Amino acid sequence: MPKLGMEPIRRHQLVKATIQAIDEAGLANATIARIAKSANVSTGIISHYFGGKEGLLEATMRQVLADLGNGVAKRRAVAGTTPRAQIRAIIDGNFDRDQISQSVMKTWLDFWASSMHRQNLQRLQRVNDRRLYSNLCFQFRRYLPKQEARDAAHGLAALIDGLWLRGALAVEAFDVERAQRLAYDYLEGWLKDDAFCHFSSPTPPSFR
Repeated sequence: MPKLGMEPIRRHQLVKATIQAIDEAGLANATIARIAKSANVSTGIISHYFGGKEGLLEATMRQVLADLGNGVAKRRAVAGTTPRAQIRAIIDGNFDRDQISQSVMKTWLDFWASSMHRQNLQRLQRVNDRRLYSNLCFQFRRYLPKQEARDAAHGLAALIDGLWLRGALAVEAFDVERAQRLAYDYLEGWLKDDAFCHFSSPTPPSFR
């Protein structure tokens, strides 16, 4: 029986081992045996804590999503309160150093591909997509009419994902500054008219 208080430690250890295994061999070859060996535990521990590989993969994706959300939240907390400052913080959080490490990028790419065939991962991916769009839309809505705010949010979310994907697949190192600059330029295209009437959204998005 696992020692009292070991569960959070073991779970974190196994999630890290899963990311490492995906980095080394890809999701298809990240077997329970490989993950257990990397974490220096028995395969039975994985079944005990996660019910098997699918549960472990879901927990790993949840952790990657949580890391992204926490990174964005920290940047927004120290940014200015204007829509421009808040949206730039969201952009920066999505291109944070932790999000463009080789192991995390490989994990994201494999999860994206697998989410088309695994409903639990697909659900988590939809939550992530909605969170990005919702936060962007809320900030744009403070400055733009509803439909324009939606268009701007959809466009910027797609641009962030596209820039990240191209950077992840590029042979050369990820040019973070260039990706940020392109996203900033898109943002300025919507907010360039400082005389534009500002709007206020009545309630913030339901998740951050």
